[in-house]
Amino acid sequence: WLKHFLAQGDEAESAANESCLVVSSRLRPQAPSRELPFSTMPEVLSLCKGPKEAYEAFADKGAELSRKSIPKILHQSVLAGVYIGFGGMLSMVIAGGIADASKNNPTLQSFVFAALFPVNLLLILLTGGVLMTGASATVPAAVLEKKAHWSSIPKIVAISWVGNLVGAVIFALLVHYCDMNTGATAELAKKTVIKKCSKDFMKTFIKGIGCNWLVCMAVFLSGQAQDMAG
Repeated sequence: WLKHFLAQGDEAESAANESCLVVSSRLRPQAPSRELPFSTMPEVLSLCKGPKEAYEAFADKGAELSRKSIPKILHQSVLAGVYIGFGGMLSMVIAGGIADASKNNPTLQSFVFAALFPVNLLLILLTGGVLMTGASATVPAAVLEKKAHWSSIPKIVAISWVGNLVGAVIFALLVHYCDMNTGATAELAKKTVIKKCSKDFMKTFIKGIGCNWLVCMAVFLSGQAQDMAG
């Protein structure tokens, strides 16, 4: 009888302990779950567009340009020509000033010139200027995507070429009038002109294609950026 009584007491104590644990677990505050549902997960934002999105923006840029009037295209082209002069003059002044330091290392002068010259393209892209080299890629892309008529290609290329030339000539006249093209700057300018004009037509033509290829790549890559820093 005593063993039976003690066994019932142990069972009752175990049941009471289990009840206390259940009650305490229900009363204890639950820690918030660290797992978020899929719908509330933050969207991953990229610092740059992918190739597909960049090409679509590239073609849209050409389509927008093809819809503009001739005076607007000419105005933006003249400004782009002036900006080309800004970048060229900056490169000539700085690179020409290190002529003595680059006598034993001619690539130093070429490197400084190449590093500073793209400032003109930065100015054009940020201000909406129309450069013939860039328009020769964006407008055909718009035509291929059926966002512009094929006649826009010769029209915009011709207008932008004339505008770029006019803007560059205006800038050159201002530089000459202000006596800014003197000394080491003038020497480097002469050296550059002689070097470019000494090649035959076909070599110069092929080098021009390669140069324009790089300019178009710069325009395409700038379209991948999501902000001014990019």
